Amino acid sequence: MNTNTALINEDGSLPAEDLPGDFAIWIFILAEMLVFGVMFIVYAFARAHQLEVFNASQLTLNRGLGTLNTIILITSSYFVVRSVAAIKVNDARQSAGWLLGAMALGAMFIVVKLWEFNEKFSAGITLETNDFYMYYLTLTSFHLMHVLMGMIILGCIVFKLKHGDYTAAEYFGVETGASFWHMVDLLWIVLFPLVYIIH
Repeated sequence: MNTNTALINEDGSLPAEDLPGDFAIWIFILAEMLVFGVMFIVYAFARAHQLEVFNASQLTLNRGLGTLNTIILITSSYFVVRSVAAIKVNDARQSAGWLLGAMALGAMFIVVKLWEFNEKFSAGITLETNDFYMYYLTLTSFHLMHVLMGMIILGCIVFKLKHGDYTAAEYFGVETGASFWHMVDLLWIVLFPLVYIIH
C-alpha cells in the first residue's frame, strides 16, 4: 500500500493523530498566513523607514477597542474548542450552540472594528493620509474580511449540525471550520501588537 495515501482517510480527512480537519484547509491556512506574513514584513520595513510618522500615527489608535477585540476573538476561539469537544461526544446541539456563540462574538468584533473605522474616517483619515494609516486600514480590513468568511463557514457548520450531518463518528468538518477560525484569531493576536502597540 502507498504510504502517502494511507495517511489520508477515505473522506479526505487526516487521522486523529495528525492535523485536525480536512487537509485542504491547512493548505489554505498556510497560503493565507504566508500572505499576511509578507504584509507584516512589508509593514515592518516601511515602519523602519518612517519611524516618527508611524509612532505618532499609532498613538491615535484606540488601544482600548483593539484590546476589547482581542479578548472577543480569544473568547470566540474557546467557544469553538468547546464546540469540537461537544461533537466528539455526539452532542450536536451543544456543538451548534457553542458555534453560534462564536459567531455572535465575531459579529461583536466586526461592530467594534467598524466603530473604530468610523472614528478614523470622521477625523478625515483615509488610505492616503500617510503610509501608517494605509497599512493600518489595509491590514485590519483584510483581517475583517477573514472574520466575515469565518462566520459564514461556522454558519454552514451550524446548519449541518442541526441537520445531523456531523456526529461523534464523523466530525472532521467541524474541525475544519474550527481550524480556520483559530487562524483568524492567531492573525489578530499578531496584528494587534504589531500595529497598535509595538513602537
